[in-house]
Amino acid sequence: MPLTRGTAKPMLRILDTPVLELLIERLRQHGITQIVINTSHHAEAVEQYFGDGRRFGVEIAYSFEGYLSQGELVGEPLGSAGALRHIQRHAGFFDDTFLVLCGDAVVDIDFTALVAEHHRNRALATIALAEVPRSEVCHYGVAVLDESGMVTGFQEKPSVEDAASTLVNTGIYVFEPQILNHIPDTYPADIGSQVFPALAAQGLALFGARLSMTWLDIGRLPDFYRVSQLALLGKVPGYQLPGREIAPGLRTGINVSVNPRRCRLEGPIVIAGGARIEDGTALIGPCFIGAGAVVEAGARIERSIILPHARIGQLADLHAVVTDGQYCMSEDGTVIDLQVTDLPWVIGDARMPASAIREAEQRFLDTLR
Repeated sequence: MPLTRGTAKPMLRILDTPVLELLIERLRQHGITQIVINTSHHAEAVEQYFGDGRRFGVEIAYSFEGYLSQGELVGEPLGSAGALRHIQRHAGFFDDTFLVLCGDAVVDIDFTALVAEHHRNRALATIALAEVPRSEVCHYGVAVLDESGMVTGFQEKPSVEDAASTLVNTGIYVFEPQILNHIPDTYPADIGSQVFPALAAQGLALFGARLSMTWLDIGRLPDFYRVSQLALLGKVPGYQLPGREIAPGLRTGINVSVNPRRCRLEGPIVIAGGARIEDGTALIGPCFIGAGAVVEAGARIERSIILPHARIGQLADLHAVVTDGQYCMSEDGTVIDLQVTDLPWVIGDARMPASAIREAEQRFLDTLR
């Protein structure tokens, strides 16, 4: 939150592309084309965007977790393990080795090699593990391995001092169908906190895989900001920057209003279709300006992500923030509710009537008298 107030987290866009789309494309490249997506929060947006998957080269079905109440869908998550049981009870989908992935990370991993290692170990379950700095272990589930790579224990978000390793659970798993026999018969049920510790305690074939991989979690606001910046810098494997290059370090979509000779532009900068950058602005990259956004003359934006339809007024001087015109979020995750500040002529929505902007500005000036 607040980016997810109107969308599911896997639908958050890295510049112009939902995280879930990037993940599906990576799966398709490895021949994994039958996909069931668990939905709950803002389920309709996911289904409307991906449909049956044909335009993405895969087959997609959905498993909704929740119920309909007074015409509104109410999410009621079953837990990551409960979701598997729910899918299996529907039509027995899991009849061979299968992958389970969290949808809120940008991933570049050799899924083919991961499945091969799983089979080589004759594993019941395999977890793709990532090495993180010790200072970051408190945000993740930590796995402890023996010399053979078998998981012997788990720590859920341990303190830096107590962490037994720096190998963390990425939410990328390979399972055999028999894993369903180890899932509690009640909801919600969780893979990381219930199923895996039980497997490890019983000494069953649960392995950790340490493959060369890129794993960029977007679970927190600082993560989302960091991954967006990496994308602008060309450091997200497999990600192609949108638009076309019209000047060194400047890419734009169609119908963009910008005159590079009348602005201060230091790339990399990506400006999405329909945006307007007025003369006299300064954009210091890495910067992204979303579709339909407006940056007024005199505004200065540095190392920031401006989401679609945001309006950045001439008095604005933004440094290392994400804003959608309603909230402004700094790179450390601090959130300012712009609706409470009532300063839409500084940062607001480009679709607001000019009269409403003037009225808000006048209210502010009145408070200074």
